[in-house]
Amino acid sequence: MRTRGSGPDVPAPGRPWTEIVPGLWMGGHECRRQAGSLEPVVVRDEFDLVQTLLRLPGHGPDAGVEHHVWPIPDGPLDGTQLAGVIRLAEAAGEALDADRRVLVRCYHGYNRSGLVVAHTLMRRGSTAEEAIRLIRARRSPWALHNELFVEYLRAGLDTVRLLEELSE
Repeated sequence: MRTRGSGPDVPAPGRPWTEIVPGLWMGGHECRRQAGSLEPVVVRDEFDLVQTLLRLPGHGPDAGVEHHVWPIPDGPLDGTQLAGVIRLAEAAGEALDADRRVLVRCYHGYNRSGLVVAHTLMRRGSTAEEAIRLIRARRSPWALHNELFVEYLRAGLDTVRLLEELSE
């Protein structure tokens, strides 16, 4: 299984965040600027709802911006962690229905945020394959390179959560 790495095989994104569908953005906590240097990504008030899957101090958002924090690993998730991912996707969908701008972010904006964004898209009618393909086309070919998360999406997060809870 391939998961997030900090080595040269997983490059930092060139943009702080990317719009996947209107109003739904995916991003991270650092990006590589044109000069090649890594820069921290700080969210201010660009979004109405920010969902954070890896919290780093000093990266925002500003006070007054709705902020959901649910730290999860870029690896196997237990039933509680999967339930949180499902709840974040539900909240993202509700915010989109209310014409709010949503940012889902993790370290690079590839795997954990991809899991939430893909599940959000699937709840809105996309197949797993359509959601994965769209995210990779819009964010980066590196998006959802965690093969376990891709398998979670293909099986369905509700099913994976049930199976995980039965095995506990």
